[in-house]
Amino acid sequence: MSEHSQTEGLHRGLKNRHIQLIALGGAIGTGLFYGSTKAIQIAGPSVMLSYLIGGIIIFWIMRHMGEMLVDEPVSGSFSHFAYKYWGDFPGFLSGWNYWMAYVLVNMAELTVVGKYIQFWWPDIPVWVTALVCWAFLTVVNLINVKLYGEFEFWFAIIKVVAIIGMIVFGTLILLKGDAGSASGVGNLWNHGGFFANGLEGFLCSLAIVMFAYGGTEMVGVAAGEADNPKKTIPKAINQVMWRILIFYVGALLVILMIYPWNQLGVGGAEGSPFVQIFSKIGISSAAALLNVVVITAALSAYNSGLYTNGRMLYNLAHQGNAPAIFKKLNKAQIPVAGVLFSSFLMGLVVFLNYLIESQVFVYLMALVVSADIISWVMISISHMKFRQAKSAQGEKTDFPAVWYPVTNYICMGFLAMVFALMGYMGGDWRISLYLTPIWLIVLYLGYKCKPQASEGSKAITK
Repeated sequence: MSEHSQTEGLHRGLKNRHIQLIALGGAIGTGLFYGSTKAIQIAGPSVMLSYLIGGIIIFWIMRHMGEMLVDEPVSGSFSHFAYKYWGDFPGFLSGWNYWMAYVLVNMAELTVVGKYIQFWWPDIPVWVTALVCWAFLTVVNLINVKLYGEFEFWFAIIKVVAIIGMIVFGTLILLKGDAGSASGVGNLWNHGGFFANGLEGFLCSLAIVMFAYGGTEMVGVAAGEADNPKKTIPKAINQVMWRILIFYVGALLVILMIYPWNQLGVGGAEGSPFVQIFSKIGISSAAALLNVVVITAALSAYNSGLYTNGRMLYNLAHQGNAPAIFKKLNKAQIPVAGVLFSSFLMGLVVFLNYLIESQVFVYLMALVVSADIISWVMISISHMKFRQAKSAQGEKTDFPAVWYPVTNYICMGFLAMVFALMGYMGGDWRISLYLTPIWLIVLYLGYKCKPQASEGSKAITK
């Protein structure tokens, strides 16, 4: 099988606007709208610097991935490049780990949708909302890729317009003094200073911040269905940096000036900090509108995650790293078996929320960060192997990564630090740290138990 044949069955139905918004949809989700409350409580106003530093690291990793994608625009790119340029087990590990990361992410997204709905109807259990959304978006992903692209396009448009609107509206009420006496630029340093909880709080917030950036690499999975990948992928990746500045740092700057950071989440208040702030300053209509937006953001992230997982299993099956049933496409050229299997596992969060609703999101967030760190490290290492192979062949690429190989080492060192911080933070984070080597052992045993391809077939596949 040639290196591109695994994408021949997939329909290249994603236009430039779809790819751009898929990349944007992956970058804006629950990590900003919900998880940022915890990050703000840990770091204080310096959380903005945490998001900026984490964003730079993610941008460099995206450029590592982007160089490979433009050279070989295939679906399920993470496992493809690890498999081709690094080895059989790295390809197996990369694909299955990323698949599991998105199963966990989507469980978290379904959980927070239920919590957002409780802003209006506090008596509706989280598991009920999760069940309804799970069923609806599974059907959407089984119809056709263009419909998926349209859903994601409009989901992301709503997020973008709302965040820009929130920044503009928040700035106006600050300038006019409508936010009350507690608002003002002084909130960035009046309640304990910019580094309110010291260097320790700032560093520990990085683990939560990196959860927010999980999903930015989703454009790589969509590459196999982009109709002009050599044009759209560089454009989507290069826009990551300004998106981070506007949507993360800009939005947090406004809300931290509107209301004292140390009063967010007080008394066990749940939901998005964006919604909490406008509710606290008495602008209930803005709070209600933003709650609609954060629900849309979570549904968008879930929609993207389910799309991603179906394609990842499709790619793994073509490598011989997953059962052959995951190669199956329906009439709309969608990997139906992969979508359904992924959806089934994601749906288990309905039962988790029924049993232990209060703890589900925190557990999932910690597990997602561990899985994401593995994926990002493997992208950077695969990129180094890719560049070494290209140099040996005397080939140049069209979209070279920034400062190779220096940024590869910086990114891997940063991610190792985040991993160590998770152990330092203790609690749920430390549990995730302990589970990581167990997960890697499970993957290794799975690799050893799968039917091994002959040397001849390996050569053909690669």
